[in-house]
Amino acid sequence: MSAFALLLAAEKTPAQEGRDVILSMLVVGLIFLSVILLGQAARYFEHRRQARRAQRRPY
Repeated sequence: MSAFALLLAAEKTPAQEGRDVILSMLVVGLIFLSVILLGQAARYFEHRRQARRAQRRPY
């Protein structure tokens, strides 16, 4: 019987579960934003590299 009481005491409250859901959604959003930022940074640096290459004197 004490194991059952311990299991009931270990359950999360609705407020704690809601907090966990919100935090996990924020983490997923940050992952999406970081992927977008990496892609945009790669495009920006590629554009700069091509511009420098175009200014270089051909052999």
